[in-house]
Amino acid sequence: MLVFNLTPSDSSTFILMGIPGQEAAHIWISIPFSMFYIIGLLGNFTVLFVVGKEKTLHKPMYLLLCMLAFTEIITSTSIVPKALLIFWFNLKGITVAGCLTQMFFLHTGSMMHSAVLVTMAFDRYVAICNPLRYDTILTNARIAKLGLVGLIRTILFILPLPLLLSRQPFCANHIIPHTYCDHMAVAKMSCGDITVNKTYGLVMAFIVIGLDLTLVALSYGLIIRAILRINSKEAHQKALNTCTAHIGVMLMSYPSFFFSTLTYRFGQDIAPHVHSILANLYLLLPPMLDPVIYGVKTKELRDKVGKYTCRR
Repeated sequence: MLVFNLTPSDSSTFILMGIPGQEAAHIWISIPFSMFYIIGLLGNFTVLFVVGKEKTLHKPMYLLLCMLAFTEIITSTSIVPKALLIFWFNLKGITVAGCLTQMFFLHTGSMMHSAVLVTMAFDRYVAICNPLRYDTILTNARIAKLGLVGLIRTILFILPLPLLLSRQPFCANHIIPHTYCDHMAVAKMSCGDITVNKTYGLVMAFIVIGLDLTLVALSYGLIIRAILRINSKEAHQKALNTCTAHIGVMLMSYPSFFFSTLTYRFGQDIAPHVHSILANLYLLLPPMLDPVIYGVKTKELRDKVGKYTCRR
């Protein structure tokens, strides 16, 4: 394959290596990368289009699905186009400003994704535990306000990451063994003291995600208590079915997040190419699978999607 040697080498540029040690296989690795990305974009844009077009879907649950789709588009789009440029054309250079911008949007999308999942857990709690008051408790305007609060929280917590790094002096070695600019990967390029960066990144991640998981666990604890009080097996099954899609999405998102966060700090024994591949899958699989999970488990959405995709 023809490879263009267009990698910049000035001091204001980082070099993203792609999948370290697997450079010869980059063209093959790009195939699943691009497929996952395209399928994810199609699925999430389909959700946004269908919910936007169908007034019957202008309900809190579907507005939350749109928020989830939007965060997943941001997260995957912040990394995949650059990764494909590395795989296809060996364009490994990225400016420091570009790197910090990518980092901001990547981590903003990831944290906002968690905020949406918490709001969805609250939505399921109200739907099961207070069904008669659902329409008065969760209005579209209230969901929009919760989304805005989640966005403000995300920006306030994420913005210090690139700002702190922008003040750091960077060493002559600007090589990042990854496909994208993760916070810790960039911090390790610094010649200065990164104790504050490491501590803030770790504490912020575990406080925010820990709080989100606590709220999710509280919601599901109350949901389980409410379900156990129901005598009808059919009602049991119906209540559980309303939660399965949300649980599936969380099981894909949170464990992989903790794996990716911890291995950057404590996973010295994990091969760099293994960590890089798994970290990318953490960002690529949820955007691809989440629209499928909700499409399969939500009949109303599935029917409306079918209305547009099955037209002749």
